[in-house]
Amino acid sequence: MTDLERTPLYDLHVELGGKMVPFAGYELPVQYPLGVMKEHVACRTTAGLFDVSHMGQIVVTHPDGPDAAASALEALMPQDVIGLKPGRQRYGLLLADNGGILDDLMISRRAGDLFLVVNAACKHADLAHLQKGMPGCKVVMIDRALLAIQGPAAEAALEAVAPGVADMSFMDVATVDSPHGDLWVSRSGYTGEDGFEVSVPVAMAEAFARALLAVEGMTPVGLGARDSLRLEAGLCLYGQDIDAHTSPVEANLLWSIQKARRSGGAREGGFPGADRILREIAEGPTRLRVGLTPEGRAPMRAGVELFDDERALGRITSGGFGPSVEHPIAMGYVDIDHAGPGTTLQGALRGRRLPVQVVGLPFRPATYKR
Repeated sequence: MTDLERTPLYDLHVELGGKMVPFAGYELPVQYPLGVMKEHVACRTTAGLFDVSHMGQIVVTHPDGPDAAASALEALMPQDVIGLKPGRQRYGLLLADNGGILDDLMISRRAGDLFLVVNAACKHADLAHLQKGMPGCKVVMIDRALLAIQGPAAEAALEAVAPGVADMSFMDVATVDSPHGDLWVSRSGYTGEDGFEVSVPVAMAEAFARALLAVEGMTPVGLGARDSLRLEAGLCLYGQDIDAHTSPVEANLLWSIQKARRSGGAREGGFPGADRILREIAEGPTRLRVGLTPEGRAPMRAGVELFDDERALGRITSGGFGPSVEHPIAMGYVDIDHAGPGTTLQGALRGRRLPVQVVGLPFRPATYKR
């Protein structure tokens, strides 16, 4: 793993007994000695600390202010960026000309700029795409650590280290003064739990992480539990559940496209792939991302094909065991005529066809602080 990058918390991960693996060009902990299952449960019952410093952090400014920056960014995605209020965050999608998803990201509107958090594997391509597509803007990737604190005890844990976050609601953003420097805080995450993502200066990152780990009930969590948590929450993993060939509509992400950008809206269309996406909104897609529950105890993982009798109808893109729901769960794409909850399909698993049922998402209700 000599060619892989390391986050500012690498030494701490090793000290904590993290099993380091390659992920998106970085050496990151897949688990700690506690194990994936117990790390998952800890996040659901108390609080988990995640190192997500491999993600890309991008700041966008415009000489005419953040309204102009928002207008420029909105031309690249189907979300209502112009209507995003200061101190708020929104999920967004960078789109290709064919309507496929180049990346999914979080957009924060701050007093003087936009702050974007993008996926690690896409961050350099995203930066080039944004710089080319927003010629009047300054688009810069910054070097800061990024930590996520997730779970029912997340608020109390972060409040103990950085007072002032308890008043924030889901998708609020704020800059909080702390002994660990200016913290860029959003009340959001990737687990379905209440929690926060915090951007912290690199030099302060380890001390900040140690302060959080000193709070009773805080558990370090690796990539393994991060994946099972997001799967239970019905959240997409870029490159696996969504990619440059997947439209937001067939990905079941229609909720992320606000009325202002849809047909008849105040700023209808005008984004890459708008013809395809608006047509799919009006007429429906030919396939849809759905939740799936295999019968029995054997998980069905990514790549398993789905059938109705002898006809292939789709495939699983993410799958595994859901520790909180205590049974196998999966997500995948199926023909729209077989996408209704309650439909029974067959998954091809180790030479056998085993029943799998289409269900609604998420598998476990979210616990965000509204």
